[in-house]
Amino acid sequence: MILARTLGQAILLALVCVPPVLNASAESAAPAAGPAECVVLLHGLWRTELSMKPLEWGLAEAGYVVVNPTYPSLSYPIEELAVMAVEEGVGDCRAQGLERIHFVTHSLGGILVREYLSHQDIAELQRVVMLGPPNQGSQVADYVYSLDLLRPFTPEAVEQLGTGANSIPGRLGPATFQLGVIAGTAKTGIFPGSPDGASDGTVAVAETVVPGMLDFLEMPVGHTFMMWSDAVLRQVIYFLRHGMFYRGADMAPTS
Repeated sequence: MILARTLGQAILLALVCVPPVLNASAESAAPAAGPAECVVLLHGLWRTELSMKPLEWGLAEAGYVVVNPTYPSLSYPIEELAVMAVEEGVGDCRAQGLERIHFVTHSLGGILVREYLSHQDIAELQRVVMLGPPNQGSQVADYVYSLDLLRPFTPEAVEQLGTGANSIPGRLGPATFQLGVIAGTAKTGIFPGSPDGASDGTVAVAETVVPGMLDFLEMPVGHTFMMWSDAVLRQVIYFLRHGMFYRGADMAPTS
């Protein structure tokens, strides 16, 4: 059983690409946050708050109060994870008396926000930026769940992230909040189960879109470490401040 679980994790890790960290110019594209603004970070599947640390540090430097919880992504279905993660983050913001709440999410984290908001309102909610979210369901999740050897060890959330009958993204409606989506395009290599077309190596660009989003941006980053990219950080901050992504020539990422 231990060997099978290890094999499953190895296959999942093989399905993601590892991009270089990118840099960007244009300091003026990241103005300081206004007073009493909180950002809740939500990591993806098989991750912890450590994967979001670069975003946490960058957003804090930009003047935001940042809440970066860990939730047990391997242990519960998406419906329960959404309540756990979102309410912990919002609760921490409210406990500090912060009246404006944003979310920045990676992968599964974005689906948790959509799932939660399909049932509950957050009065203080301002803007949401999703990085590599499988908003149309995930081909990679379908592939992983199809592996009979691994299925006994596969988290329920994997099936729910797919495109089948139990797909959570498949039953969620348009975004009814201020949403910006960043899709990665740095697909390196071809692994079993890799998505068709342009992708970040794990989530296809076409899978990230959702009706109702305010803005959409493709960036040359991969799924695994897109939240460690300086260029992505600057775009996140710009969207939180302006409700759109920055497309000026002076903010073009450089390797």
